[in-house]
Amino acid sequence: MTKGAPQLSFTVSLTGKEDAVRIGLAEAMALLAPLELDADEAGTVELVLAEALNNIVEHALAATDGDTAIQIHAKHGPNGLQVAIIDEGVPMPLGKAPDGNAPTLDVETLDMPEGGFGWFMIHSLAQQVQYQRVGESNHLNLLLAVGL
Repeated sequence: MTKGAPQLSFTVSLTGKEDAVRIGLAEAMALLAPLELDADEAGTVELVLAEALNNIVEHALAATDGDTAIQIHAKHGPNGLQVAIIDEGVPMPLGKAPDGNAPTLDVETLDMPEGGFGWFMIHSLAQQVQYQRVGESNHLNLLLAVGL
């Protein structure tokens, strides 16, 4: 953390709907303003949060009516930005987050994958990616080396 960088901690709550994700993401990014992140760092945070939140809405909460809450807890410290995203959707398959391997692109154009890049980006941009199921909740914990 740079000398004089502010200590920062916040929580953003949103529902599991696509429009709520956009609003919650904008709120989280606004709350990060005191860190004065450069454009690359802010882009990294925004991309990782957007991918994680969209995956939650599309997969973990797909069977709900969208009124299920998602919590984003963020705390900035000497190692960067620690983010915990908590939802009450279905658990991750096999009880763990996807490995984040890049999709195979050595295929014919018509066979190119439409998805599968989200977890690859999350793993590539975050220093730590940890998932655990706690009771009826999914906990995705991320560490992003920003604001250092």
